[in-house]
Amino acid sequence: MNKITILILCLWCAFSAAWATGDDAHLNPSDANIVGHILDKKTKEHLPFINVFIHGTTIGTATDATGHYYLKNLPEGKYTLVMKSLGYKTVEKQVILKKGKTLEVNFEAEEDAVSLDGVVVSANRQETTRRLAPSLVNVLDAKVFETTHATSLADGLNFQPGVRVENNCQNCGFQQVRINGLEGPYTQILIDSRPIFSALTGVYGLEQIPANMIERVEVMRGGGSALFGSSAIAGTINIITKEPLRNSAQLTHSLTMIGGNRPDNNTTLNASLVTDDHKAGIYLFGQTRHRASYDHDGDGFSELGQLNAKTIGFRSYLKTSMYSKLTFEFHNISEYRRGGDHINLPPHEADVAEQTDHTINGGGLKFDLFSKDYKHRLNIYTSAQHTNRKSYYGTNQNLDAYGHTTDMTFVGGSQYSYSWDKCLFMPAEFTGGMEYSYDDLKDEMLGYNRIVDQKVHIGSLFLQNEWKNDKWSFLVGGRFDKHNLLDHIIFSPRANLRFNPTQDINLRLSYSSGFRAPQAFDEDLHVAAVGGDVAIIQLSPDLKEEKSKSISASVDLYHRFGPVQVNFLAEGFYTDLSDVFFLQEIGRDEQGNLILERHNKDGARVMGFNLEGKMSYSWLQLQAGATIQRSRYKDAVTWSESNPNLPAQKKMFRTPDVYGYFTSTFTPVKRLSASLTGTYTGSMLVQHLAGYIPEDREETTPDFFDMNLKIAYDIPVYNVVTLQINAGVQNMFQAYQNDFDQGKDRDSKYIYGPGTPRSYFVGCKITY
Repeated sequence: MNKITILILCLWCAFSAAWATGDDAHLNPSDANIVGHILDKKTKEHLPFINVFIHGTTIGTATDATGHYYLKNLPEGKYTLVMKSLGYKTVEKQVILKKGKTLEVNFEAEEDAVSLDGVVVSANRQETTRRLAPSLVNVLDAKVFETTHATSLADGLNFQPGVRVENNCQNCGFQQVRINGLEGPYTQILIDSRPIFSALTGVYGLEQIPANMIERVEVMRGGGSALFGSSAIAGTINIITKEPLRNSAQLTHSLTMIGGNRPDNNTTLNASLVTDDHKAGIYLFGQTRHRASYDHDGDGFSELGQLNAKTIGFRSYLKTSMYSKLTFEFHNISEYRRGGDHINLPPHEADVAEQTDHTINGGGLKFDLFSKDYKHRLNIYTSAQHTNRKSYYGTNQNLDAYGHTTDMTFVGGSQYSYSWDKCLFMPAEFTGGMEYSYDDLKDEMLGYNRIVDQKVHIGSLFLQNEWKNDKWSFLVGGRFDKHNLLDHIIFSPRANLRFNPTQDINLRLSYSSGFRAPQAFDEDLHVAAVGGDVAIIQLSPDLKEEKSKSISASVDLYHRFGPVQVNFLAEGFYTDLSDVFFLQEIGRDEQGNLILERHNKDGARVMGFNLEGKMSYSWLQLQAGATIQRSRYKDAVTWSESNPNLPAQKKMFRTPDVYGYFTSTFTPVKRLSASLTGTYTGSMLVQHLAGYIPEDREETTPDFFDMNLKIAYDIPVYNVVTLQINAGVQNMFQAYQNDFDQGKDRDSKYIYGPGTPRSYFVGCKITY
């Protein structure tokens, strides 16, 4: 009740302030107006809900259902009017506004199916087109989540080159994302450019972010900009939440039958409210999901755990003036998951049980202020997230396996940018800022004698300068980070070079360095069941930070063959790791729990190529990507104490040398669409711990090709109300692991390949 009261008060204050601001505007009306319409360049049809705004101000609107727009009482002067929308090229027009004059400015929108002019923010926390961004940024938009029938962030991330999501536990479904072959903690996950994904929320967080709160996901492979943390060694995943653009609503429901017989029900509701003058708006989202557990081999133990989740939240904005804006985001996630056997009994009555009950509250506040000439920009922000988790990780009906974890994450900072007309030899943009992050993690499992009480404070200073024009970009910058678990300041330089020999050819070269501090990571807070016991990860007392140096080079080509648009991307990457973290079996504790300890090893090298191609032609869109890589330790390492006959291994575990994806959408008639998508996972080396098997082994897995089909049909109901009916099949060729361990002595981490077996789904969506 308190949360609801606070939410209502915040919304009331925001809209009261918006109305007050709107009323003030009418006190001094200029009667300088712009009216117009937007047409599709090819079909000449009017386009509804296209964004139109005045660059350098907070003034903007969207076309109505008839494709027309109206901007009234505008400031006098010379401005740039911008038309922008997903799937169309951005168009700019110069206008001169005079008191008492009304201009008619019409636009023709040209399709941009390969996102040549798509807007990204992850390169420098400022909106820029992907073509001119100093770092290579790949965008996963909301259409991909819908095409692939993704219900959460985890379901859609696989459809990017160099990115792979894997399931690491049969019991609880612990997932992690790998970029360029490096495991989860090497990747920094951001929500609206803020690092509030802590060690705890990283354990199950990929599945806890519902797809309906995501506007797009921006992926930067490698270190990239100095503005993001030094832990962004493999890359950065920036989740951009949806912002209200117009009055709209959407209700969806889908039923998926996992393996043909186990239900997964997912319901989402979205609503967007915007004031008539577009000075305030709010986007509300909610999701409820109920997934039954799934037992593939009939041994009574789950391969996919039970999941009950609810999410509610909003993102709102208030334009406090022509040159300032306040943005507020909040989300509440409640999630219960349970895996093992005897799912309906209390966990301590099961032979193996992993059960978690999460309550997560998070949000952020951001204030943007910029000068009238848009040369000075100031951004002040703060974000926080609190997680409360009750857990049970136990075997053999152990009453001591209950645990309780709390985690408080806070990030606050400011960023200032200045645009030079000319700095030395070229126009440039300077960016500097300070950031403070705090994480207070308390994890107690008294029965296992495991207590993690970790407080992490990081103070950061970042500076960078980018010299840029349409052809060249030189970005030089660095971060200074003081981590409280380290006794020295670490400097991480970053540098990027972009060269566009023509408008449709982008060449980029990037260098970055980073580090991982000797702290608890997400996988350390997951207790796996092995051989009827549990396996616990601990840190070596003399563990020191792991350092990295990365370099990448890419070529991004765009071309149009009449009505056909194509894009081809090739990227080479190389990462050198020193004092690399490595898990090694060191024996058992007094309770008989298997102990895996994290040590430093000499180092490792990861190298390879990412390839991606896109093609669009009216009724057909194709996209495919592949990664060819090599992940090796510099010196061979041993990991098993129980089987000394295992040879020392240079190859990193769970890193296939080849993997990839493809998506395709066919629209033979206007209202009917068919989507064929899939992922490929090559053979890899995985660890297989003793329990169900007599001794530790290394297994070479087969490769997998996971293909999905979705068919959707839109039915106009009334005016701007549309009903969509859809159905399909996931993993249609049953590319699924067939050698799971069985029974209570199984190694629950011995799981690889696609996360679900062949499954069938039906759904409907009502959109206003």
